[in-house]
Amino acid sequence: MQREALGGTLVLGGGFAGGYVARQLGRHGATIVSPENFMLYTPILPEAASGTLEPRHVVVPLRMMCPHAEFVLGRAIALDLEHNRVSVETESDLLSIGYRNLVVALGAISRTLPIPGLGEHGLGFKSLADAIYLRNHVLRRLEAASEAATDAERRRELTFVFVGAGYAGVEALAELSDLVRDAMRYYPLLRATPQRWVLVDAAEKILPEIPQRLGEYAAAQLQSRGVEIYTSTTLEGAEAHAVTLSGDNRILTSTLVWTAGVRAHPRLAQLGLPVDERGRIRVDQTLRVEGRDNVWGLGDGARVPNTATPGQFDPPTCQHALRQARRLAKNLSSGASRPYRYRMLGQVATLGRYKGIADVMGLRFRGFPGWFVTRTYGTLGHPQRLADEG
Repeated sequence: MQREALGGTLVLGGGFAGGYVARQLGRHGATIVSPENFMLYTPILPEAASGTLEPRHVVVPLRMMCPHAEFVLGRAIALDLEHNRVSVETESDLLSIGYRNLVVALGAISRTLPIPGLGEHGLGFKSLADAIYLRNHVLRRLEAASEAATDAERRRELTFVFVGAGYAGVEALAELSDLVRDAMRYYPLLRATPQRWVLVDAAEKILPEIPQRLGEYAAAQLQSRGVEIYTSTTLEGAEAHAVTLSGDNRILTSTLVWTAGVRAHPRLAQLGLPVDERGRIRVDQTLRVEGRDNVWGLGDGARVPNTATPGQFDPPTCQHALRQARRLAKNLSSGASRPYRYRMLGQVATLGRYKGIADVMGLRFRGFPGWFVTRTYGTLGHPQRLADEG
């Protein structure tokens, strides 16, 4: 079946980058192709995992967010650049959608390594389904511990290992440790058994994206809560009830959470687009794909140069994807080719309930002020609020 993109613009991907391009285009119209009919607000995914927020609070339906756009639930499987058409596979049909402008924003997927046992025993933390599954898994560990026959088994079930000490790993560990602490009131038999929370990263420090003093504060806060931090350390292997770290450090556990980064979606290369050594689409300063006049790339799956920081490329964060989307939508609406330019406003992270760190426009906050700034900073850009304001 053949059809044409609404308004002539076809957007592949419904995340921060693609979803906001379609929203910003407004009445100019666009057609969004995405395997999910909602946009996930990843900055507060840890709160969904811990139950602090309901899952419905971290997603927004794309049809609500982009009321002037057309939506197709499916996946792009082939790209005909010569004839300006994309083949899209849906649950019931194969569509051929024509476009005048193509926006590619397929995002990223979890980066995994060929570590023995990781695929079988590691838990991901990238999607809403991952967050809900992890929460249920952690609560099941409490049930398993309460039924354990020996103290060694109880300790194993109450040991939680997180590999990856960036935003996702630190925030998920902090939120879930609060969940377990609160749940302990219902498990009187486990109160005498110590919990063990372990954070592992190959880097020299945790949260390398933020200023050193805030990173050191975050590490001190976690350690004061009993979290064991292993930096310059790698995961060597995983089993059903144990992990092995570099240095032959073997830890008995039934919970291994893998949050060690992301990589560009592999379909980008499969579509025949020019990609770099990391699989990201190569685009110029106007977000135009190299060698193509009417194909654009942005978001986590694109190597986006920023004229505000010459020689540097944007990191894969929601903050940058949102600003890229705004610039591209303005260019598409006006027919202009203004370069993308954006200087980071700041970085924020939560350290559990009512604790956080924030570096916003040169001002640094920690503790409760840091948490308040983090939540305020994140909520202002929440897609549900933007959809409600639309």
